[in-house]
Amino acid sequence: MIQRIVPYLTTTDPAPVRDFYVGVLGLEVAMEDPVLNLRSPGNPAAQIIVQRPGSPEPRFGVDVGTPDAVDAAHAEAVARGLRVVYPLTDEAWGVRRFFVADPSGSVVNVLAHAATMR
Repeated sequence: MIQRIVPYLTTTDPAPVRDFYVGVLGLEVAMEDPVLNLRSPGNPAAQIIVQRPGSPEPRFGVDVGTPDAVDAAHAEAVARGLRVVYPLTDEAWGVRRFFVADPSGSVVNVLAHAATMR
């Protein structure tokens, strides 16, 4: 079950972006490393990720709910011959994920938080 879909912004200077979304729109900082994660205080599923330029850069992330669902999506992407541009990985900050290019070429971060992160 999809938990949330999060857009990704890319900038070389995240500080003014953070100041805009926090100061003008009232989001809060949920994480600053390895990316800036901003979320709504009243609805934590409403988020924006701000990343620095690099390759590959996902356009958005899809939280599929559980690490098992990430594994299933990865298996399906591989079975369909889609281009996996970042391998299936358990990140140090408690996320299991991979990046895949959709048929339009947009890179999608398919992820789920480990049970201990929820």
